[in-house]
Amino acid sequence: MLTSPVRLSIVAALAPLDKAEFAFVRDLVEVTDSALSKQVASLEEAGWVTVAKGRVGRRARTWLALTREGRAVYRRHLEALRAIAGT
Repeated sequence: MLTSPVRLSIVAALAPLDKAEFAFVRDLVEVTDSALSKQVASLEEAGWVTVAKGRVGRRARTWLALTREGRAVYRRHLEALRAIAGT
């Protein structure tokens, strides 16, 4: 599932963080709201990302976070890429 460049970018963006706002990830990954939303839904369905909604003042916010399983999958994926690259 991490063979999709956008999904891999989302997971990579979230990996060093406890959580991140949807807009931060969108801007970092350089995709539209709808593209990010679709990919996050796939990652959430797989159990790799959690989505939390709330408010900051009057503004609705959405936060994304990797699950423990999502972090493990990402680590394994990076290890596989390193093995392929021979590093």
